[in-house]
Amino acid sequence: MLYYSKNHLWLKADENTAEIGLTDYAAERLGNIFFVNLPDVGEHLSAGEKFGDVESVKTVSDLISPVDGEITEVNEALLDEPEAISEDPLGTWLVRARIEAVPDGLLSEEEYGAFKEKL
Repeated sequence: MLYYSKNHLWLKADENTAEIGLTDYAAERLGNIFFVNLPDVGEHLSAGEKFGDVESVKTVSDLISPVDGEITEVNEALLDEPEAISEDPLGTWLVRARIEAVPDGLLSEEEYGAFKEKL
């Protein structure tokens, strides 16, 4: 299932695994992304805490984890081609993680759309 955070990350989750990526809204606001700083495999994610950042011509933006979990895979291709995030944000994951549960407070696509309209 696909969820969204108010920090503009998407989360594709099933039973105990999740992929996390940057939303199209965030990618559009950032513009051309030229650098991504991601955690190492095995590092712990804490919901509401920074786990990396992305740099664009406009700014540096922190990546705030929507879940608690452990990093099981990092999208290494982004280290050489960070612009892939800008080109296809919903198709480009940043990290994969083992999670115990999807936390309350994440938004559905409809809820995220309404949230963006208020910004």
